[in-house]
Amino acid sequence: MALLAASARLLPAQGNNATLATLAHLPVLTARATSASGQVLQFRSRPDLQVATPQVNIDLPGQDNGLIFTDTHAGPGEEGPLILDGAGQVVWFNPVSPNASPTERAMNLRVSTYQGKPVLSWWEGAVVNEHGEGHYVIADSSYSTIKIVEAGNGYQGDLHEFFLTPEGTAFFTCVGVSTADLTAYGGGSDGAFYYGVAQEVDVATGAVMFEWRSDEHIGFDESYSTPAEFGTEPWDYFHLNSIALDGAGDLLISSRNCWGLYKVSRATGEVLWRMGGKKSDFSLGPGAEYAWQHDAMPQADGSITVFDNGAGLAVTEPQSRGLVLQPDFTVMSVALARQYLHPDGALLANALGSVQLLPNGHALVGWGEWAAFSEFDENGQAVLNGRLAGSLTLGYRAYRSPWVGMPTEPPALAVERSGGRLTVYASWNGATEYESWLVLGGKSPGTLSPIGTAPKAGFETQVTVPSRPRYVAVSAHDAKGNRLGISKALAT
Repeated sequence: MALLAASARLLPAQGNNATLATLAHLPVLTARATSASGQVLQFRSRPDLQVATPQVNIDLPGQDNGLIFTDTHAGPGEEGPLILDGAGQVVWFNPVSPNASPTERAMNLRVSTYQGKPVLSWWEGAVVNEHGEGHYVIADSSYSTIKIVEAGNGYQGDLHEFFLTPEGTAFFTCVGVSTADLTAYGGGSDGAFYYGVAQEVDVATGAVMFEWRSDEHIGFDESYSTPAEFGTEPWDYFHLNSIALDGAGDLLISSRNCWGLYKVSRATGEVLWRMGGKKSDFSLGPGAEYAWQHDAMPQADGSITVFDNGAGLAVTEPQSRGLVLQPDFTVMSVALARQYLHPDGALLANALGSVQLLPNGHALVGWGEWAAFSEFDENGQAVLNGRLAGSLTLGYRAYRSPWVGMPTEPPALAVERSGGRLTVYASWNGATEYESWLVLGGKSPGTLSPIGTAPKAGFETQVTVPSRPRYVAVSAHDAKGNRLGISKALAT
């Protein structure tokens, strides 16, 4: 048995663009998806991609039609941003850190809009004491980087937040270090502490448009942590882990270690109200309390979604929850509108996590450090539930969004020969619009003709070829038979 990778010779374009009618008259070849084996999913056509195996145990009709956007880090395989479909099949994976040198990580993958076009954005960098030191990547629909965004004023981009605005700016988190007399909190007289920074920059120029520091507005006495819990490291009293804009254009900031949400004026930086924590301006009703939370997002109907970890530096609740909270500003109270619990039973995430309300009325919950995700329908029933393999695998957030990807690189191809049999392995990392493969064979790269077609079957499609031509190639086709991309020729 021999496995061959694609050669460097590209097929000529002429004569290989089969029409739908042509494809319909070709034999349909036996095809199946690459099967998962173990905790790391590997592909013969793309041996450079090794991702923690997606495992889906609930996959019901009626799901939102978007793809799943997440990341994988700290577990088996490589680390990087990851797109999955609802069946748990890989759509796109971008390894940023080879296993030989796992220092670079990527988190917070999401679909955004930049200059009127859909883009992907994510954070890349190193993780130091639960904070990020890196930058932000904006990539177009071909997955080509079109912009790198850096923090301003001497800070580095933190992993916890990054989003683009219609005005061409970006909001993100940073972390700074300062000193103060912390003896009242069990620290030193000149003790070091981390403070959180919310920054807005102009993407085109890098100019800082807005900056807010937690230690200038939020006191140490609001923290549920102590300097002693951090040993010789700076006290992370605040831990800013999400920023969002509300309908008025002001900021909603989440502090994990203060258990609080803070509405901050975008014009002045003033804290307009506190929700939760030690100095809450609201009374929180039954079930509306949260602790060590992540991903606070104001919604168009006035509600706020929050991922309630219930655990962090200490365990305060029996399980993590996705929450929809309904504030009443007339009496300054907060009611629990809905909650989402993990369908497999009580799950406690000590860090990370997200809640997203979907256009079809569903909710997608990312279960933080468990690298798990669940979609719930309007009745709170799970229609999708999955996770990435590996007890150490982490995923920051999970989003579901429409996305059209058209890579500039050609489809990948490998062949495996055993006796008189030939198996073709075809994949196209990031391509979303093709539905079938056309297998081509012949005596030379310039004389290939169609052998048969095979439906797309997951990230990598295995196709059994009845004959054994000297050269093979594959082309990817959409539902109308249009050729979207063609592989390099490969000698068998």
